[in-house]
Amino acid sequence: MPLPLRRGASAAILALLLPLAACSQADDQAEAAADDLTAALSEHTLEGVALADPAAAAVFEEQVAPLADYDVEVMADEVEREGDEGTVALHWTWDVEGQEWAYDTTAALAEGEDEWVVQWDPSTLAPNLAPGERIEVSREFGERADILGAGDEPIVAERPVGRYGLDKTRISAEEVGESAERIASAVGIDPAAFRASAESAGPQAFVEAIVVREGEEDQYVAPDFMEIPGAIVVPDTLPLAPTRDFARELLGTVGDATAEVVDASDGAVRAGDVVGLSGLQQAFDAQLRGTPSIAIDAVGDGDERRTLAEFDGEDGRPLSLTLDPAIQSAAEEIIAGLGEDAPASAIVAIRPSTGEVLALANGTGGLDIASTGQYPPGSTFKLVTSLALIRAGASLDDVLSCPESLEVDGFTFSNYDDYPASALGDVTFRTAIANSCNTAVIGARDRIGDGELAAAAASLGLAADADLGYPASLGQVPEPEGETERAADLIGQGRILATPLGMATVAASIGAGRTVEPHLIADDEASASASPEAESAQPLTSDEASALQELMRAVVTEGSATFLSGILGEPVGAKTGTAEYGEPDGDGEYPKHSWMVGTHGDLAAAVFVEDGTSGAETAGPLLQALFERF
Repeated sequence: MPLPLRRGASAAILALLLPLAACSQADDQAEAAADDLTAALSEHTLEGVALADPAAAAVFEEQVAPLADYDVEVMADEVEREGDEGTVALHWTWDVEGQEWAYDTTAALAEGEDEWVVQWDPSTLAPNLAPGERIEVSREFGERADILGAGDEPIVAERPVGRYGLDKTRISAEEVGESAERIASAVGIDPAAFRASAESAGPQAFVEAIVVREGEEDQYVAPDFMEIPGAIVVPDTLPLAPTRDFARELLGTVGDATAEVVDASDGAVRAGDVVGLSGLQQAFDAQLRGTPSIAIDAVGDGDERRTLAEFDGEDGRPLSLTLDPAIQSAAEEIIAGLGEDAPASAIVAIRPSTGEVLALANGTGGLDIASTGQYPPGSTFKLVTSLALIRAGASLDDVLSCPESLEVDGFTFSNYDDYPASALGDVTFRTAIANSCNTAVIGARDRIGDGELAAAAASLGLAADADLGYPASLGQVPEPEGETERAADLIGQGRILATPLGMATVAASIGAGRTVEPHLIADDEASASASPEAESAQPLTSDEASALQELMRAVVTEGSATFLSGILGEPVGAKTGTAEYGEPDGDGEYPKHSWMVGTHGDLAAAVFVEDGTSGAETAGPLLQALFERF
């Protein structure tokens, strides 16, 4: 049982306990003040912190502002208290674009009337930071890495440019407006808008109008540009392709980061950074750009500078492509021969032995037809249909019926206008494909079971998607929704779609004798392994490949592409294609997509022209021109 207390003992013990309770309460309040401080600092603010001098919050916000884009975690030790004062050690850990900046500071606390308060000092933000100092963060990237082509030949590299604009230091304030308008007119931009920019810029500013690559000045700048008061050209370099149009849609562009790019970068990109804005430049921006070297300095009123932290950046890493600059340039030159007002067009070249994409050339209009434009492939798709028939047991010497027309569920299918009469009637499978007989293929449709056409397409590499390192597709072969569509599918109409890349892949697979999976990124380890779609495709056998190669050769030796027979070197194989689309004209004629695919040694290619006469007449000469060069 407890011992009895003497009278007066309770009061004595209570007198001893009261100071202890007060001490514990002070400790708790000091710790609470420290907790509030670390929580607020981790959010780059002193809001919600009890301060001895409330004006310190504004000073802190100004000093910490340059670090606002960097995440920070602030942790505290236990408060060391002596009477109504205390100190707490703070441990700062900043994430500076993936690099850690860690240091310790001390915060002073004091007991106020109702709570403990922070006696803020700038040295609590950073060691030895003085009230009159400001923090500056500087970032500097190395040169953007090159995009390389086959054999590591530079495609996109630093090339000289001129920045044309107005130097306000060279003229009086009264001359700025007129000079700005004259400069804008001389380089073909809006005079009023450029004048507004020039007049709003500082008195020492260079106001840029346009950037022109070296050697192209005559195309974009008036001859009297330098005679305008204040006009100036600032030499510079930019990462550019060999020409303005070289693989433009594929390679993409580089420029100052937009607000949208900055917002989406999760802190990796800042305003003023040069980044990829489209194409491969955008898809591989982080690799090509590298990381910046960063310096965090404390700067005094007299611009005295001392370094708080430094971080070394990493140079960008080159991006190696399989693209062959010579073949790409030739393909673009050939397409350009169609004229500035030509319809959308594309040439794609692939090396069958490796699946390397050698050229992705687009015609006028700025559209990426080569790798994303999906169109009915017309009779070039008969190569896929031929594989399905061969797998169903057909041989090249089998006799098929090739009438002038054939009706399927009330819809009449015909051959093309100039189909040779000598190839009508009962002809061999070889002759039917060589001359592109629609009715013969459609008449054999019952030999092809459900899913077999799609399986044949997959065996020839015509899958839904392609992994080129940027958006690209190959084509689609959906199951038909009726007998008429089933018939149309066999001749590359219906709902069958393919890109020029997809049909070049079909030709490459036939040339290689196996399913080819195209790839563009030379140093991509994934390109060495097949995609799930390619792995699940039924392998192309050597007999099947030989039969398809023979059919493509027959197109050149006796069929619709005999104009290719004079090409020197290894034998040429080909297939013409014409696909009707849209609405008929007053004569009942439909507009036509023109296609041509072919192989020439270890080169496979597809040519597409959105609106032409026929595959042989419109696309054929373009393929011929390419094969005659390579």
